[in-house]
Amino acid sequence: MGTSTMPPEHATVPQIARLLGYGGLIPFAALAALALGSSQSAAWIHALIAYGAVILSFVGALHWAFGMLVASSDRAARTMLCWSVIPALLGWLALLATPNTALVLLAATFALHFSLDLRLVRQHSLPAWYLPLRARLTLVACTSLLLSLFA
Repeated sequence: MGTSTMPPEHATVPQIARLLGYGGLIPFAALAALALGSSQSAAWIHALIAYGAVILSFVGALHWAFGMLVASSDRAARTMLCWSVIPALLGWLALLATPNTALVLLAATFALHFSLDLRLVRQHSLPAWYLPLRARLTLVACTSLLLSLFA
């Protein structure tokens, strides 16, 4: 039997989280590649922006969940609940913006959200695999969005 060459933090990621997380990157990478290699780049970029906005709406949910678990009078809870809806609003604004503005807005918001996840991990007990997985997912999503600026 062969030995696994996966990093330890990756090996502990539940299989379903790996499948859904990395599977969610397929549209980012595929749409960016199609935009870069197609005469129909505007349509592919539009699809990428729409997908990015949807996923950005999803990532705020963790902050909503933790905001609900902390006493509602706690300032941290109010902050988490307020932040949790900001990604969805910025994603919606990206849908209304010019393509280049939208791509940059989405990438910047994904990066900002990751920085807030760093703080969330320090404040709350999250699985050790969460942050390394989020880092990889954020990196690929942001790279796909920013590379599409060259289409």
